[in-house]
Amino acid sequence: MSSPWKALLAAPLLLLLTLHSWASAVSYIDQHSTSHSNGHTCVGCVLVVSVVEQLAQVHNSTIQASMERLCSYLPKKLFLQTTCYLMVHKFGSDIIKLLEAGMNADVVCHTLEFCKQNTGQPQCHLYPLPKEPWKFTLEKARQIVKKSSTVQYLRSGSDICSLPFLAKICQKIKLSITNSVPYKDMDSDKYSVFPTLRGYHWRGRDCDDSDKTVYPGRRPDNWDIHQDSNCNGIWGKDPKDGIPYEKKFCEGSQPRGIILLGDSAGAHFHIPPEWLTASQMSVNSFFSLPMAITNELDWPQRSGVTGFLDSTSRIEEKSIYLHLRRRNHCNHRDYQNISRNGASSHNLEEFIKSLSRNQLLDHPAIVIYAMIGNDVCNGTPDHPRSLPVWQTDPVPRMTTPEKLYSNVMQTLKYLNSHLPNGSHVILYGLPDGTFLWDNLHNRYHPLGQLNKDVTYAQLYSFLGCLQVSPCSGWLTSNKTLRTLTSERAEQLSNTLKKIVTSEKFTNFNLFYMDFAFQEIIEEWWRRGGQPWQLIEPVDGFHPNEVASFLLAENFWKKVQLQWPQVLGKENPFNSQIEQVFGDQGGH
Repeated sequence: MSSPWKALLAAPLLLLLTLHSWASAVSYIDQHSTSHSNGHTCVGCVLVVSVVEQLAQVHNSTIQASMERLCSYLPKKLFLQTTCYLMVHKFGSDIIKLLEAGMNADVVCHTLEFCKQNTGQPQCHLYPLPKEPWKFTLEKARQIVKKSSTVQYLRSGSDICSLPFLAKICQKIKLSITNSVPYKDMDSDKYSVFPTLRGYHWRGRDCDDSDKTVYPGRRPDNWDIHQDSNCNGIWGKDPKDGIPYEKKFCEGSQPRGIILLGDSAGAHFHIPPEWLTASQMSVNSFFSLPMAITNELDWPQRSGVTGFLDSTSRIEEKSIYLHLRRRNHCNHRDYQNISRNGASSHNLEEFIKSLSRNQLLDHPAIVIYAMIGNDVCNGTPDHPRSLPVWQTDPVPRMTTPEKLYSNVMQTLKYLNSHLPNGSHVILYGLPDGTFLWDNLHNRYHPLGQLNKDVTYAQLYSFLGCLQVSPCSGWLTSNKTLRTLTSERAEQLSNTLKKIVTSEKFTNFNLFYMDFAFQEIIEEWWRRGGQPWQLIEPVDGFHPNEVASFLLAENFWKKVQLQWPQVLGKENPFNSQIEQVFGDQGGH
């Protein structure tokens, strides 16, 4: 943000985009479906109202005091705290009246119409239904807030981006997220000095944002005698012999970058559990909220493929990028996380053009294709749009092997026309997600730990009912459907294997690797852990940070053993690079 007033104007927008990111991550449904939008709004309402109610319980306070407490925890950055107080002032009285009348979060959110039950849709609820008939309870609640300003506001369909003075900034931020390119990029080279909004958390930090010929991953310009043209922190010449450092340390070392084409798992979608755990909540809980909002609730800086920060979980494993950089310090900053929440083989074409690689000027790259979930979890619907989504079987909406073959071939042809010769592409298989239900369904969700009233089975049912489940085929009590989903995942993995054995490309070698989550579980068992500890606790679906780094370690060891040529040489000058350049400029 270039000025405080723009930050103020953008803060509510960023909150809206957060909801959009959550929606995309948990369910990639036909963009024309309104049930999707209603669903994630409902989830957001139920979560917030539940936290407010639990804060009052933990601190033995009124609902009013609880809401003010929650706002006081939020950062002032991006005016999040101010926005929260404004929302409490506008909508708080209705929530107070309903909670004090004994209504639970489900009833509150349906009464205020954050949750809507469309014709023919089942009643969606996170908590057990009231003892009285639902319609009676809902009518009673509506009478309590008969002249609700909240309902009137929501019914107006107000859109903050419709305001004239916000239209341009709305459009620019939306384009940044949609096109997966940095919001702040002065020289339009797809690299930025700004961390979030698709900045250097997602791809190497630009070391000169005023010169589009300077960016991570390019071959050095005149051996970088005068400037660091490839941003790896190595430039100038040795005063002892006049040889450029880039030539002395990097020539012949086979530098290469790492590029991920992925979904929300690759982007490391993560909602910290402390955001929902009232008993542990404090000012420190929300310190990372502004950063998370501007990263679409993704944490690519800690992803298993392109993360440049060490794990916060006290494990020694590194990301693939950090392994590659440690192997050859000339690879510094050469990473790109081209991932999107909700991505699949179908919609990759919408954002693959954000990949930055010049065939003539840049180093080769290792590209990992890892669409590991959405082709079976929430594929493109084949049913008529007139048919409500909740009345359809999810199996026909899964990608077929034939369609996957076509989609992946389209992606590989694009890569062949953009990657420098000598690159490598690795297709990652799909996991068997049955372990999710098996290991989590009877455990308490963070929201249910205080009162022992919300299990993952209840959460999965709630999200499935609203059509915003991360994976309706695996996160279900229907064992037959879970089995069918795993069978389709195996078929798609076999299709990827078939592509690798039957197709050849001029600019890269093609490989396949299984998504070896069972191996990760066994490794975690050996360390004294439990399988459920490898899954994101809030959404109950994505691999968490520990799992991501263990998968990266597993990946690295297999590539070293099977295809060492993919990784390039180990640079014998690494210690000298460290001695002369230190950390090479950081990230």
